[in-house]
Amino acid sequence: MRVILASSNKGKIKEIQAILGVETIPYQEILGDIEIEESGKSFKENAIIKAKSIFEKLPNEIVIADDSGLSVLALNNEPGIFSARYAGKNATDKENLEKLVLKLKEKGVNSSKAFYTAAIAIASPSGIFTTHGWMWGKVVTTPKGDNGFGYDPIFIPEGFDKTLGELDSSVKEQISHRKKALELAKILLERV
Repeated sequence: MRVILASSNKGKIKEIQAILGVETIPYQEILGDIEIEESGKSFKENAIIKAKSIFEKLPNEIVIADDSGLSVLALNNEPGIFSARYAGKNATDKENLEKLVLKLKEKGVNSSKAFYTAAIAIASPSGIFTTHGWMWGKVVTTPKGDNGFGYDPIFIPEGFDKTLGELDSSVKEQISHRKKALELAKILLERV
């Protein structure tokens, strides 16, 4: 079995292939660059939009898409679905993180409960299926560690006293929201 990944993110490709144990091909290798507008109001909707966009062009394939991000309770669940573009459309991870820290400081808080969400959508000839995974914890306003990416230097998972940026990659992989969602997707793939 092979799946087409509705993403060009090399990290996601490697992670998805490792967890699912199937050949994973980024859609660009078959279709070239295609702009997919994420116009959904939830992680699930955006994952479905991405999966369907590619599946419509490759209707005999199984397409997997992921949409994920961080929600901070003190900020009314921001950045949420805008996690990758919180500081603007072409913002860097550092700019997004800095904006989040600034917004927390403006609220007068040094930490807040937070959670990562990963939504996985599978588009196949059998239909559209979705799974979710979450990782709970808190964010802090002092970044620590340079392992990982995005908001990892300010996110401390429940049960730990270090940020994801400080934790070893093998630990992060075991508690990852994306891994949890992909483990459920693996079960669905056996049935599509």
